Amino acid sequence: MNKISALILLIFFSPLIIIISYLIYFFDGSPVFFRQKRCGKNNSFFYIYKFRTMKKGTPDLPTHLLNEFEPKYIRFGLFLRNFSLDELGQLFNIIKGDMNFIGPRPALFNQYDLISMRAKNGIDRLKPGITGWAQVNGRDKLGILDKVKMDKFYLNNESFLLDIKILFLTFLKVIKSEDIKQPQ
Repeated sequence: MNKISALILLIFFSPLIIIISYLIYFFDGSPVFFRQKRCGKNNSFFYIYKFRTMKKGTPDLPTHLLNEFEPKYIRFGLFLRNFSLDELGQLFNIIKGDMNFIGPRPALFNQYDLISMRAKNGIDRLKPGITGWAQVNGRDKLGILDKVKMDKFYLNNESFLLDIKILFLTFLKVIKSEDIKQPQ
């Protein structure tokens, strides 16, 4: 069901995907997509796809660690991030089977503390998602302990109704552009 829904959304959003791809290419060249190593289900690694919002050569670090670096957004990069349009590439990850729509956000390959805490709490058994309980309850503003607590809540309460609630809250967060921490 996830793969079929992702394919339908990919077709639906294809005009927007083409426009974003063109703008990124026109203003900053290729590549249009950013590929990043992430930790998935059972701590296996995969590559997540996003539209590139930062200039080439930006360090491959979590957002909360980029504070000491001068951000080098491409034109429209902040806009894409603020409205989560950079995440459209993850529809390919769902089609490939790496991700679901709902689940814990996949940790970067070098977020060893988060990966370890999730494994200790059994959260690593879940397939990561584009959005999840932690995303709608603080997103980038949550510390690692709080993220794990939210992920554990999702693990223990996973249901169709909770997934619908998360999708609805995600939509509201994206529209309001809330809880996104940008590098200073």
